[in-house]
Amino acid sequence: MRKQEQREKRYVPVQVRFDTEGNMRPMIIEFDEAHAYTIDKVTDKCRAACQRVGGVGIRYTCMIQGQETYLWFEENRWFVEAKQ
Repeated sequence: MRKQEQREKRYVPVQVRFDTEGNMRPMIIEFDEAHAYTIDKVTDKCRAACQRVGGVGIRYTCMIQGQETYLWFEENRWFVEAKQ
């Protein structure tokens, strides 16, 4: 049986591009000073709850270096589920 990893809600800076209609698209997640990840593709955007760490907002399903990850926009801040 595999032990489930502990996760925490971590607010992160995100570089965003706005189109002419005012829609925003996350481009880069700045996880910490040494780690910034370019988002290769956003495959989905929907309103959703984050079950593991709590919170509700707009969930972006992103591809980063071949890995699918979630990024949430909640009350004008961005967060991810980070390993503790």
